[in-house]
Amino acid sequence: MVTKQAVLEALAKIQDPDLHRDIVSLGFIRDVQINGGKVSFIIELTTPACPVRKQMEEGARQVVAALPGVEQVEVTMTSRVTTSREPQPSYLPGVLNTVAVASGKGGVGKSTVAANLAVALMQTGAKVGLMDADVYGPCIPKLMGGGGALQQTEAGKMIPPLMHGVKIMSMGFFLPTNEAVVWRGPMLHKMVQEFLGHVEWGELDYLVIDLPPGTGDIQLSLCQTIPLTGAVIVSTPQDVALEVASKAILMFEKLKTPILGIVENMSYYACSQCGHRDEIFGHGGARAASEKAAIPFLGEIPLDPYIRRSSDEGRPVAMESADSPVAKAFYEVAGCLAARISIANAATDAPRRPPVVTMR
Repeated sequence: MVTKQAVLEALAKIQDPDLHRDIVSLGFIRDVQINGGKVSFIIELTTPACPVRKQMEEGARQVVAALPGVEQVEVTMTSRVTTSREPQPSYLPGVLNTVAVASGKGGVGKSTVAANLAVALMQTGAKVGLMDADVYGPCIPKLMGGGGALQQTEAGKMIPPLMHGVKIMSMGFFLPTNEAVVWRGPMLHKMVQEFLGHVEWGELDYLVIDLPPGTGDIQLSLCQTIPLTGAVIVSTPQDVALEVASKAILMFEKLKTPILGIVENMSYYACSQCGHRDEIFGHGGARAASEKAAIPFLGEIPLDPYIRRSSDEGRPVAMESADSPVAKAFYEVAGCLAARISIANAATDAPRRPPVVTMR
């Protein structure tokens, strides 16, 4: 007779490669059922974007199938995203994780990366929002395909439009096309608070926040207002971009915000006709910088004309099948990011609180 204890002992051989513990002690195993020679159970992961989901499922199936008396194994894979956020009635009460996407300088493709990461996470089954905090150049509506008329709840909160399965909010919805934003710090601080507290985000696993380049008032206001799960730094490979990106890293460290990882955008160009690879801006600089700073490296995004065309058309390339090389790159980065979030949440005993910063 197959016993539940024997099944759990077998499954304890499977380790989560990121959390470095077995899936039984982590509480991933649910609802073990034994009916003669048939064994079924649920593996509940900490994110639907787990990059080793298939390997874990197959490994669990094999170790249980090897038990004497087992004739059939049925594995159901589910997920429940973890959080280290303390519930806040005023700001994002239903949001589990907040991820800021930042860069030290403009022109590195930060907004394109933010939009595609949000879509890639959504494509795995997560509930995702995308907040465009780049008030000076709010391009998220363009990248995501427009906007439409904004609606409000009975309580007067703004309802974020749903685009490609992602809830989005941007200053681009409120600004005339040919008007520039010339705001002082207090006005920017108020905008951040409005987007965090007066938008009906609902229940989200991840809220991706696209920040303006640099280390200014909006970054300060965001870290002052809510405890971020962490930040992602986007850089191109060349030295000058990495030097400026290091300033963004230092800013988040001063504001007690964890760095979840670095993404190298425009990492290389591969000719679609001959396959020749040309490293236009150099290559590997972000990986080397991450190793030097002991910060996780999340992956490389190629320089590809298709990313530009699809972005101009308002259709992020992450909407494509994972078989597409450029879409696959974003899926891999999104999977690594989700894993880093799970690790950060598992390592945090108590929710982080933002430091007190005086606005001037």
